[in-house]
Order: sequence, then structure tokens, then C-alpha cells
Amino acid sequence: MTVTFRNSGGTAARSGTVTFATHVIGALGVDWATLTSSQPLPAPIAAGAARTQTYTVCVDSWRVPLGMRIDTRQVTASWQ
Repeated sequence: MTVTFRNSGGTAARSGTVTFATHVIGALGVDWATLTSSQPLPAPIAAGAARTQTYTVCVDSWRVPLGMRIDTRQVTASWQ
């Protein structure tokens, strides 16, 4: 998953965390579970700058039974 982070603040973002909410979707479209994973923010990001980072979002195979799929629907970032 490729995400672009834009720092619209007045100071550099020196560190932080990116959290991904990955949903396990059944064959009929039912959302069975939401699994979260976190990785470090690609810091530093200067004030007014943007930075793009590619992440691999992994889910244990036993959490996704045959016929189901995963879909990362929400990405949140918190930084300092």
C-alpha cells in the first residue's frame, strides 16, 4: 500500500506511527473482523512537505479463511 503524507503544519514531523485497519471480508461481503497493524512514519517530514512511503500490510493466513479477502480501508497517522 502506498501512502502520501503531507505535513501542513509549521514544524517538521520528527517521528510517528502509521496504523492500518485491515478488514476481513466474507464471500457475501460481510465484514467479519478488523485487524490493525502499525509501522513507523517515514520521518522527518519538513513543514509544508510531502513524503510518499510504500508499506506491506500482512495478515496471518489463518485469519483469512478460504473464500474470504482482505481490504485495508483506513489509514491513520500520528506524529510529533
